[in-house]
Amino acid sequence: MYFLFLQSLKIAIGAIAHNKLRAILTSLGIIFGVGSVISMLAVGTGAEQEILEQMKLLGANNIIITPIVEQEEGKVTDEDASKKTEKKRFSPGLTLQDAVGIQQTLPYVEFVSPEVVVETMAIREGLKRSAKLVGVDSTYFRTTDLTLAEGQVFSGAQAGLAAPVAIIGHSIKTKFFAREDPIGRTIKCGSLWLTVIGVLDERTISKSNIEHLGLRNFNYDIYTPINTLLLRYKNRTLLTRLDIQMASRSSGNNNDDETKKMPNYNQLDRLVVRVSATEQMPVLAEIISRMLERRHNGVVDFQVTVPEQLLKQEQRTKDIFNIVLGAIASISLIVGGIGIMNIMLASVMERTKEIGIRRAIGATKKDVVLQFLSEAMMISVTGGVIGIVLGFLISSAIQQFAGILTMITPVSVFFSFFISISIGIAFGIFPAIRAAKQDPVVSLRYE
Repeated sequence: MYFLFLQSLKIAIGAIAHNKLRAILTSLGIIFGVGSVISMLAVGTGAEQEILEQMKLLGANNIIITPIVEQEEGKVTDEDASKKTEKKRFSPGLTLQDAVGIQQTLPYVEFVSPEVVVETMAIREGLKRSAKLVGVDSTYFRTTDLTLAEGQVFSGAQAGLAAPVAIIGHSIKTKFFAREDPIGRTIKCGSLWLTVIGVLDERTISKSNIEHLGLRNFNYDIYTPINTLLLRYKNRTLLTRLDIQMASRSSGNNNDDETKKMPNYNQLDRLVVRVSATEQMPVLAEIISRMLERRHNGVVDFQVTVPEQLLKQEQRTKDIFNIVLGAIASISLIVGGIGIMNIMLASVMERTKEIGIRRAIGATKKDVVLQFLSEAMMISVTGGVIGIVLGFLISSAIQQFAGILTMITPVSVFFSFFISISIGIAFGIFPAIRAAKQDPVVSLRYE
């Protein structure tokens, strides 16, 4: 049986070599079909990897609350001018009390992590760089994949006493502590010296994720206890003399668009609610929204976002895109298979006398079937190999010119190669059987 297969393969290679151009044209459908399958799977795998990366960045089972400008709706009327004199409802904005209320009131809430971000200038030993000073508590580092490379997180005593301590990002360490251990050293942020108690691992974020998810480069962040930031730096809920002066200046210059902007009166820049039960997230998001609206006197100056739902919706959109690509690739493969069947049927007609001679000298129907089936498989396998190379090239071009992440896996290559073999067998079996059924006597008389 092994010798018979080798003999059939040798005859098939000889027949293909005799008609190289026809074989190449026949395999074009397989080539483009397999190339499309590989590139489609590469785009799909890349999209899935991006979704997983984004989920890792935003954190699983998180509900994110951010402050926004108060929303107004309704029809434009002549009374709009008189409404300017009406008193607006007071809202305290997003505060630590909101975090406490959510934590103590709602079930399935593991913890609530507040966050405040202020622009600062980091200075040390003649070097300076603009950075973001982020006020957080110890639970913040559990909401995302931020991990400590060395040192420790804030203790309860440090957070409660508003201690001047900090955890720095990897790039801050590289710039200011390139040749020494930063733990126990101090760095000046604004007007205050902070003692470094921890250093974060480097966190790589693609430019697309920074733009798409609204993230920042965490490697240049400096983290301090939220009480430290609110007491020693800035608490936007407290009215100062400077705020009054700025407000009086803005009221005297009504033509300046910059001064017309509403001031940020929110104590917090973000709240992250970690939920223990995934299935409860949509319900909890709705409850949190209503709860905050009541706490803010009916003023909708916040936004509740469930990243998991947004990312799943994005995944569904990409899945539809992949299905369309798969349909196109399947059509190409079917067309390629039909092309192989047509050419093999034509080859059977051309080689009728050859079939008769082989049958006359002792070849069985099985031998003839194996001969033509091997030829069809050789064409499809050759097209599959070329298609795999084409798939690599297409995937590389998509990533380079379209900016879409593509990932080719061994499974996709094996799957594509298996498809090419299956196409050869499926569309080559009918011409092979037809060749074997021919009468040897009639075949020998065929001109």
